[in-house]
Amino acid sequence: MSNLELAKKLVELVGGKDNVDKATNCMTRLRLTVKNADLVKAEEIKNTEGVMGYIVDGNSLQIVLGPGKAKKVADICTDELGLPKVKAITEDWKENKAAMKTAQKQSPFKKAIRTIADIFIPLIPAIIAAGLFNGLASLITTLQGQGVLSTEGFWQVVQLLFALIGGGFLGYFAIYTGINSAKQFGATEALGGMIGAISIGSNIVALSTIFGLYNEEVPLSSILTTGKGGIIGVIVGVWILSKVEKFVRKHVPDVLDLIVTPFVSLLITAIVFIFIIMPLAGFASDGLVAALSVIINSSNPVVSVISGYILSAVFLPMVLLGLHHGLIPIYAIQLETLGGVTLFPVLAMAGAGQVGASLAIYLKAKRIGNKRIQKVIAGALPAGFLGVGEPLIYGVTLPMFKPFITAGLGAGFGGAFVMLTHVMASSWGPSGLVAIPIMKPESMFNFFLGLLISYIAGFIITYLVIKDKDVENV
Repeated sequence: MSNLELAKKLVELVGGKDNVDKATNCMTRLRLTVKNADLVKAEEIKNTEGVMGYIVDGNSLQIVLGPGKAKKVADICTDELGLPKVKAITEDWKENKAAMKTAQKQSPFKKAIRTIADIFIPLIPAIIAAGLFNGLASLITTLQGQGVLSTEGFWQVVQLLFALIGGGFLGYFAIYTGINSAKQFGATEALGGMIGAISIGSNIVALSTIFGLYNEEVPLSSILTTGKGGIIGVIVGVWILSKVEKFVRKHVPDVLDLIVTPFVSLLITAIVFIFIIMPLAGFASDGLVAALSVIINSSNPVVSVISGYILSAVFLPMVLLGLHHGLIPIYAIQLETLGGVTLFPVLAMAGAGQVGASLAIYLKAKRIGNKRIQKVIAGALPAGFLGVGEPLIYGVTLPMFKPFITAGLGAGFGGAFVMLTHVMASSWGPSGLVAIPIMKPESMFNFFLGLLISYIAGFIITYLVIKDKDVENV
């Protein structure tokens, strides 16, 4: 089935174009918001060729299609089939009431996680690309220092170019976060970007010094300094901006709105943001990093092994519940304070355990002649090796359930090894083989060994636990 045929089929099964409020995508999923969930034919969607999984949360649908395909199908839905990219306004009070009830069922925690996801998911391609370029630039620098590569000429140009491209995003991560936060909170996007820019502005240090908040001996220990509070502070600052901007706009005459509203909104927000939000968010960020360091950077090998095993083993259920998006601010905090991310490499082992479990199921399916599950696994494995585990989760292990558990148990061994050897990444992104260049040069080999351990452990545990009859009934 072509992508166009698949898109048309899915639109038909969700109740048609008129039943869709919003269509978008993430790395592996087509995300639809429907007006009337009763019109959605869930079972037919699950059985549609090309669909690897299906998740529903009230009127929000997530159809797992796999990397690349999700984006292509989403583009067809919006560009060719006319599905709205933004939420449509409806006059039907019954539909509005149903939507309100659905929203009310969500807990504040779930809403917060979803907001974080909506802020960061659009940034993931840039995060991955920047991490890869920075990782490769660091590797070239290391090889130059060892005399393997020349420090002049071609390799000098490549190193500088890669570092420039990688730094082009990560250096201004706060600005992009501010823009996307503004989209979510209803503030002007450019003003949200300005809040992010303020947080990394050099004049922060001068202001901090005037008010006695800057520690010249240990700048990172300052109550207020450039980047203090990181993206957590930026998100909170933009949320405040949205409230201030709406209040000011409501009380300013229309003729003065364009001039007065942005000026006053930014002035008020900037004062609160710089002198209150940044120090408080910085305190919270420092506390979080210190707490994580007790576990992640522990010198006690027993603590490292146990914590690494548990974190890797429970990550798949977090992905299933969508809670993994809540970890992105923690990754960003580590990157800002430590110059790298140590939590991501540990959690990345979960996808490798999934690959090992699926390989075990494939062998059993081949032996008993289950062609269907063989085809599903063969189609999903390349994505799994490249660090996108959702096709394997929703197409193979989760429907069988037992392999979903054994995959996590196997991944724990890789996570324990990665934690024990203190692997650190330059950024975060895909969790498979393509993540190797994202690792710090000194961590690349240990990360690869961690993947191998997870593959093998996931395979062995699954092969021993899963019986032929389990595979026959899939």
